[in-house]
Amino acid sequence: MSAKVFHIPLVLSTPQMHLHSIVQRTPKPHDDASKDHPTARIYHSTTEMFADPSIHLIVITTTPDTHFSFTKAALEAGKHAIVEKPFVPTSAEAEALIVLSKKTGKLICVYQNRRWDTDFLTVKKLISEGTIGRIVEFETHFDRYKPERPDTWKGTLSMEQAGGVVYDLGTHLIDQAYVLFGIPKTVTGLFVNQRNDGAGEPDSITVLLGYETGPLVTVKAGVLSVEEEQLRYWVRGTKGSFKKYNLDVQEDQLKAGLKPGDEGFGVESEKASGRLAVLEEGQVKGRVLKNVVPETYASLYRGFVEAIEGGGEEAVPVKASEARDVLKIIEAARESAKTGKTVNL
Repeated sequence: MSAKVFHIPLVLSTPQMHLHSIVQRTPKPHDDASKDHPTARIYHSTTEMFADPSIHLIVITTTPDTHFSFTKAALEAGKHAIVEKPFVPTSAEAEALIVLSKKTGKLICVYQNRRWDTDFLTVKKLISEGTIGRIVEFETHFDRYKPERPDTWKGTLSMEQAGGVVYDLGTHLIDQAYVLFGIPKTVTGLFVNQRNDGAGEPDSITVLLGYETGPLVTVKAGVLSVEEEQLRYWVRGTKGSFKKYNLDVQEDQLKAGLKPGDEGFGVESEKASGRLAVLEEGQVKGRVLKNVVPETYASLYRGFVEAIEGGGEEAVPVKASEARDVLKIIEAARESAKTGKTVNL
């Protein structure tokens, strides 16, 4: 899904890019890259692709336990790399790739696409403009009703392999908090198995991030949330609050075959908009707050092209160093969940 739904449509909608080749080790009758993309070269091993001198950029969409070795190989072969989230299993591996990137002069961008969720950009603008004052609490949710554990890396890989909910959904949520507020001072993690299915790995998390002069941040992802509408954000400040339900629409639109540039891409219905409440002359006044104009996930690809074409490391939209910091927060949450103690960063 990662290649088909997210990356290839973004490559094809980025004018400076050309889809050169795809690795598909085992084509199937109804899943054949050569039929879907007849102008692309099809490789059956990564070794062959990485050796091709005409390729400038490798997009790594494999399972996270392979990300370190493939990213390392791409950099050593003289290619830039876009790497799906979670970046790599450990912050130490992330640091090693950062060092190798500097040594080879090739750039890494981590695919934290939900930095370009339109509702997140709306929240970001709301906070930066001070509309609801100083932020005292920030909740970010990715709750669902999924009683069956997925038969993918998200449900089968261990946390040591960067599998499970904290590396899947938690990576998105913690990254968004990191973008808004930076590295927290304290991390408290609570990991549980809501399905109670006997599996060894948790399927639901609550992570509390504490900031010395900032808000209390709550990161939540649960799998047995029976709701008509799932809460996405609840932001409270000294002058007001903002509450938003429903997920950004871009993933569903990409699955349906739409792409950036199509009419209505990234645009939510007004019914799905959040509600803003502010204090006016001592009274609480509420209203619908529509999302900002979508920038779309294509912004990440456009930004990385600009970095490659001369902007350098500082222009990379999601830097490997930022993904390393998020991994450090995740590692602290895992330690906290294991020991039952708050971890100081």
